[in-house]
Amino acid sequence: MKTIAPRFRHLVLLFLAVTGALLAGAAPASAHAALTGSDPAQGAVVQKAPRQIALTFSEDVAMSGGSVRVLDPSGKRVDNGKVGHTKGTTYTVGLHSGLPDGTFTVAYQVVSADSHPVSGAYTFSIGAPSKTSAVITDQNAGGGVVGALYGFGRYVSYAGFVLLVGGAAFVLACWPRGAAIKPVQRVVVGGWTALTAATIALLLMRGSYTGSGKVGDIFDMTLLGQVLQTKTGAALTSRLLLLAAAALFIAVLFGAYVKRAEEAREAGDDDGGDSAKEVRDLTFGLAIGGTVVAAGLAATWAMAEHASTGIQTALAMPVDVLHLLAVAAWLGGLTTLLVALYRAPSIEASAVRRFSRVAFCGVVLLAATGLYQSWRQVGSWSALTGTTYGQLLLVKVGLVAVLVGIAWISRRWTGRLSESAAPVEEKEPVTVGGGAEKAGSGSKKSDDPERAAQLARQRAAMATAREKRVRDADPHRFGLRRSVLAEAGVAVVLLAVTTVLTSTEPGRTEEEVKSSTAAAQTQAGPVNLKLPFDTGGKDGKGTVLLDLDPGRTGNNDMHVYVQRPNGKAFDVPEVKVAFTLEAKKIGPLPVTPDHIATGHWSASGVQIPVAGTWKIAVTVRTSDIDQITVTQNAKIG
Repeated sequence: MKTIAPRFRHLVLLFLAVTGALLAGAAPASAHAALTGSDPAQGAVVQKAPRQIALTFSEDVAMSGGSVRVLDPSGKRVDNGKVGHTKGTTYTVGLHSGLPDGTFTVAYQVVSADSHPVSGAYTFSIGAPSKTSAVITDQNAGGGVVGALYGFGRYVSYAGFVLLVGGAAFVLACWPRGAAIKPVQRVVVGGWTALTAATIALLLMRGSYTGSGKVGDIFDMTLLGQVLQTKTGAALTSRLLLLAAAALFIAVLFGAYVKRAEEAREAGDDDGGDSAKEVRDLTFGLAIGGTVVAAGLAATWAMAEHASTGIQTALAMPVDVLHLLAVAAWLGGLTTLLVALYRAPSIEASAVRRFSRVAFCGVVLLAATGLYQSWRQVGSWSALTGTTYGQLLLVKVGLVAVLVGIAWISRRWTGRLSESAAPVEEKEPVTVGGGAEKAGSGSKKSDDPERAAQLARQRAAMATAREKRVRDADPHRFGLRRSVLAEAGVAVVLLAVTTVLTSTEPGRTEEEVKSSTAAAQTQAGPVNLKLPFDTGGKDGKGTVLLDLDPGRTGNNDMHVYVQRPNGKAFDVPEVKVAFTLEAKKIGPLPVTPDHIATGHWSASGVQIPVAGTWKIAVTVRTSDIDQITVTQNAKIG
């Protein structure tokens, strides 16, 4: 039989490949709050400078003084930095007075209620559009190197939680004797170490992750202080405190508990003996304390992520805690069983059967809580198939189905597993330099240090070989090891998909944003534009007023009025209009209106094929050689 090292190496390679692929594909745009409206609107042209900018999001967000910045055409910041919360999910920032005409840039960088960074920018114009030199250089929240490291830290924290909680539960509920097995102890301690290290790393990276995205800001203590005042910072700090309690739990489980159990076995106490009763009491206390600590650790995710926002949060948060505990009991116990099957000298079939029952209960609880979570985060069949979140959820469901299928094969092997204890191995001779000595015999030790070291290595190799023969004595155990290894491989991929899923915008939110955008387009009314012009020639200054009614897709009536600077109507030799939808590469669609009266041109049946933000270009010719084209953007649809 092949050694276990290549198998674990392949599993680690699979882990790294899947994690890298999934985390690399997790774009920073997959945040959970979206901008659903603004005043002034994107691309709008207003004649008077607004006193403030209003942004409406799909859910509550966290803002600071620099979360919203407004830049004038030269790139100078013109907001006062005072962010306000008016009503619902609408936030405002005040503007300075005396703003010039031209195109302004609004940049925002906030944190959604479920802890994910959201950033973006748009433009509007005062008077008329203009060229702008405003450049947004630090909109890297949630992306870059820090974003990738943060995503990896999230995966490690989930994996550590699963190993810590699942491994301890496996020992207490299924295999108490496993508390004395070193490889099993390493699983639980490794889970605690991974979760602790990942939590500290996430706490340090949080400020940069939601802010500048710069690696150098990871160790900025000012940012760390700000993070500690947020909901996510409180959750991570609480997790560290609970991990301190978990360390005490581990010390008792692998210290006093093992000692009391060994004393009970040496004393030969039956179930009614004092030593056995003491072990049962200690087991009960560890089970209660461990459950409280495990639930608290799970709650640190529930209180800061998906479950803490949206609908039915009072029910969603405890359901999320149960979901995480079910995952840990199943996958963490599975990992511990895999280690025991490969590294422990023997494991009782009764322990494997008990875990099989625990895993079955975990799968049932996982399915029930997952079904509720799926409805809450997706909400409709269209969101299940038409959003990234829904598609990832389908992948997760498929992986769970595969895992359950392999688990069914494992249950069949469990039913055939022998209950026989490890046979007592006879001592074998060890040959050193042509001589023969009995391992463990009372012969005089050699005075040659090199020979003594060689003898020790041979004895260790013999012990390892004996343990391997014991592990391989039952052919059904070999079959169980292979099926459990396959389960663990699928579980690695499942955990990676789950990590990406928690950083993806829920399908329900994405659908709501689409609906609100469509509703805004449907409610769009007539378009009224005011475009100043100056051809540079005699009598070449004035203003064009353009009205488009009803301002929707299909047929529209257009009226164009040309006025002098004093507001009086006057005729020009030619007026032409063109519509362009740059986002979909439609146009320009030319329209030549008919002259109706002094300074008045009109056209009926102006076709707007699709809704969107259209660029409307008006060409005014005031003489044979003097002509200019002025443009504005307007939402039509």
